[in-house]
Amino acid sequence: MKRAIALALALATSGCMVGPNYHRPETSLPGAFSEADVGTATVPVPHDWWTLYSDPALNDLVAAGLANNTDVQVAAARVEEAEAALREARATLLFPLVNGQASAFRGRDSDTSFITTNGFGVGLATSFEVDLWGRLRRAERSVRDQLLASRYGRDTVALTLAATVARSYFAARSLDAQEIASREILSTAVESLGLAKKRSDAGVAPELDVYQAGSLRAQAAAQATEIARQRDAIVHQLGVLTGRLDLKLPEGGLDQLPIPPLTPAGLPSLLLERRPDVREAEANLQAATERIGVARAEQFPTLSLTGTLGTASTELGNLFTTGGRSWSVGGTLIGPIIDGGRYKARTDQAVAQAKQAEGAYVGAVRNAFRDVSDALSNVRRANESDGELKDLVDQAGKALHLAQLRYEHGYSAYLEVLDAERTLNDARLQLIRNRQAYLSFTVDLMNALGGGWKPTDS
Repeated sequence: MKRAIALALALATSGCMVGPNYHRPETSLPGAFSEADVGTATVPVPHDWWTLYSDPALNDLVAAGLANNTDVQVAAARVEEAEAALREARATLLFPLVNGQASAFRGRDSDTSFITTNGFGVGLATSFEVDLWGRLRRAERSVRDQLLASRYGRDTVALTLAATVARSYFAARSLDAQEIASREILSTAVESLGLAKKRSDAGVAPELDVYQAGSLRAQAAAQATEIARQRDAIVHQLGVLTGRLDLKLPEGGLDQLPIPPLTPAGLPSLLLERRPDVREAEANLQAATERIGVARAEQFPTLSLTGTLGTASTELGNLFTTGGRSWSVGGTLIGPIIDGGRYKARTDQAVAQAKQAEGAYVGAVRNAFRDVSDALSNVRRANESDGELKDLVDQAGKALHLAQLRYEHGYSAYLEVLDAERTLNDARLQLIRNRQAYLSFTVDLMNALGGGWKPTDS
């Protein structure tokens, strides 16, 4: 048995390998990112990067998503499928197929004076293809590359899910802050409406002031209701992402979420190694390259070794006697002579598919570079806007205070107060939304840099 296995392994790895070998395509990435002060350090993003925001609720949601999300489960099942396909390919390459067979018949032949005869037989039959041209080896490598691609795809889904959960969580917290701001604006509008009614009743202000104040109060109330509706939708989305359809998310603020310390982006070439989506595209290209060799090998003859071992008898009781034993060994060499160009066409198809995979890989690399560039720019711009919007809120608050004093003392119409309140409302909401965008852009950057991912090829 050991000799047979050794012979099978020797035959499986014998012969030449037709078809091209894989070489990573040239992607022509720039030497550095265009954003200023990026640096070229290689400080890694932590694997659990979401913990940098110091929010236990966010940590719990991400953990639930990674455990329960259906997209992650589907991706994991694809990995299991690919692992089984690799086991099948390796079995085809390394081991012969041995089948057991048993037969029984009863019949009559006129050449034997119409005598009825019985027949019984049992035995083993085997066949094994000698991989002369590397077809089986190329096929095994292609399936192995597809397994790697499925693993990288699973990791891409997990990283994308964690980023989506974080962005959705920040959106919910942003809406919490917006709702608080809207309630404060509504409270101010109610006070302004009361003041306008008093002044109108006293005959020192026109009735128009009452209607204007009332419209502002109604607008603030409608705004608060719409923000509450949007928050409900975000919580429902988080419930689907985490598998917790009955999720209840207590209200929370946005200001206590810190902007995490961001690591330098490093060299663009590092994206080729630390982005699972880029590695997935490359593994698909490697698999497609191996399939060219598989298709090309089909144009050459195939050598198969066969063998049988068994016993036969006309009497069931004599089936296992020594006289009834039989065996055979042989080989078959078969190859196409006239195929009408079909095998060449299959090879051309494989070549075209490899070109498509190469284009997808180069596109993935370029998109990864763009993702990092966009995230770096967005983080910088959001940081600049944060200070500007804080100043805008401060100035708008002071303007509203002065407008209210002028109106109370009869120096201006209520329209000044109305404009000042609307300006402050817009400024506060802009500041909150920019803070949400700032946090989300930091998520984009960490995700674009690979999210602390490390390949598990084994």
